[in-house]
Amino acid sequence: MNILIRADSSSYIGTGHIMRDLVLAKQYKKDNVIFATQNLDGNINHKIIEAGYKIELLKSNDFEELNDLIKRLNIDMIIIDNYDIDYNFEKKLKEDNSSLKFFVLDDTYEKHFCDILLNHNIYANEKKYKNKVPKHCELRCGAKYTLLRDEFLKAKKAKKRVKKKNKTIFFGLGGADHKNLNIKILKVVEKFKKSLKVNLVTTTANKNLEELKGYCKDKKWINLQINSNEVAKLTSKSDFAIVTPSVTANEIFYLDLPMIAIKTAQNQIDIYKYLDLMRVCQEHIDQAISITLHVDTEKYSIADVIKMQIYSHNIGLKSLYYIRTIFKKLMGEETIIQTNNVDTCESCMV
Repeated sequence: MNILIRADSSSYIGTGHIMRDLVLAKQYKKDNVIFATQNLDGNINHKIIEAGYKIELLKSNDFEELNDLIKRLNIDMIIIDNYDIDYNFEKKLKEDNSSLKFFVLDDTYEKHFCDILLNHNIYANEKKYKNKVPKHCELRCGAKYTLLRDEFLKAKKAKKRVKKKNKTIFFGLGGADHKNLNIKILKVVEKFKKSLKVNLVTTTANKNLEELKGYCKDKKWINLQINSNEVAKLTSKSDFAIVTPSVTANEIFYLDLPMIAIKTAQNQIDIYKYLDLMRVCQEHIDQAISITLHVDTEKYSIADVIKMQIYSHNIGLKSLYYIRTIFKKLMGEETIIQTNNVDTCESCMV
């Protein structure tokens, strides 16, 4: 079977689409898988080539160009992971290629004309796709279908929690980090550099990379990794993570690592809400499992939150107790602290 994966990466779009599609492509080892992508600034097309797949470069996101490519390559199934390709685009493709099978990846509960729809995020709810996909469409939603890189599957098996005097923070704020959050947060963390270390991963898609490299230079407490193939290893060796509520959050969640999730894009809203809902549910099941922190960003900056969280670790306060006593009255929607498997004490329990 000839399979065409339509996805892009860039400094603006980010790298998550291509990375998860590379995981998905492994499920079709017996088939001929080809990627159709644009040569955008800050792309990670080299990752596709390194994985052994062919690339067809597109000049645009034009219907005719993609349609001609499908016909020329005799494509049997197209996998679409692109927010700019909507229901009407898909339906038009189908009308001109009646035997073509459509597999669509979606994060935001949009209407699609497809045979298979995958929402692999931990929050995904297939009921929300009612009347948004054809009746024959096969829905694959939720953690059962989460696309995890092999390195995370291996890290989960090998992971052992070791109590350490100094804490290590994992930074995973997107391969592109278009809001340049890494440096902003590092400047806060630097005040605690004597008792903290940072594992920071980013990619060449990051337009602020040179500035970031300059900031990290000669700072031994920062382990800056660019285009790393050891993200899971770095994550599993960290004590908590600061990430975006995206594919990265799925991976952090899988490793049971405490995290601060910072929303940077509109498509991250649902996973953000899921983390919040999960916290509420677990709070009533086991007081020591999970906490969510809400912050009013008009009163408290991300920097303020991180300072408090780091301070709590430094003085030995348990995360559950600390958040209940210090943060309980804070409200907002911009930042979540999600902690799993937190040690607690009797004074924390209600």
